[in-house]
Amino acid sequence: MHVTGRVLTVKKVGAYRHLTVAAPGIAERFRPGNFVAVSIGDLVPRAHLARRSLWITGVKPTGAHGATVEMVVEATGVGTQWLAELSQDDQLEMTGPLGRPFALPKESVTCLLVGEGYAAGMLFPLAERLRERSCVVTMLLGAADEPHLLGALDARRSARSVSVVTGDGSVGLRGTLADALPDLLASTGADVVYGAGSIPTLHAVAAAAEQHGAWSQVAVQVAQPCGTGLCQGCPLPVVGEDGVGRLVRACADGPVIRGDRVRWNELVTP
Repeated sequence: MHVTGRVLTVKKVGAYRHLTVAAPGIAERFRPGNFVAVSIGDLVPRAHLARRSLWITGVKPTGAHGATVEMVVEATGVGTQWLAELSQDDQLEMTGPLGRPFALPKESVTCLLVGEGYAAGMLFPLAERLRERSCVVTMLLGAADEPHLLGALDARRSARSVSVVTGDGSVGLRGTLADALPDLLASTGADVVYGAGSIPTLHAVAAAAEQHGAWSQVAVQVAQPCGTGLCQGCPLPVVGEDGVGRLVRACADGPVIRGDRVRWNELVTP
């Protein structure tokens, strides 16, 4: 659906901005792993910029202002800076929910959710859905430092246990998610591993899960000029079920995909 959303709140959360936007129709159709494509500055000189894809980190189907979606923005360029500067009651052109969502287990299994930086936010609604299916949920969150660590307290509401690592050791253990993965996989005996974060981290998630004998799904974030698959501008190199390599569209055929299907060495890190 394409809707004109209304910004209800903009909150500073560490190094990020947390947006709550009234977007009826999108919230009701949301499944964990979906994203929205938002237009940048329709009425400003920056209108020529490509749309930005943002993970949906939460939804509320009903409310005083209609159904809402929540997103987290890190201001790293002109487009995301414009989004971070939005104010209450501003309008935001949005299309969604888009993308292939996470597949949920049909049985009660042990799940490990690995989230890095702002991308970790998309795992919180997934954790809730997994708990509804009586799955045992463990979360591993990481970032370079405390300002870039998202939702450690929120994670504890949805997961049985939460582990945290930061590159500078300001919160939790000092190190990287890749460092912490092997021991946590062994201690939890996870059957399924879900990942969201940078390309190197997702590669580490897929490799560790395969070595452990677990099934992995990762949300691969690459540049997506349109977010709908029409422009063919987000090629994702994968290996098909037939063992043949091919390119698929990250936004339409992903962004969630099996970790063992991605040809990681051919994927350009954004």
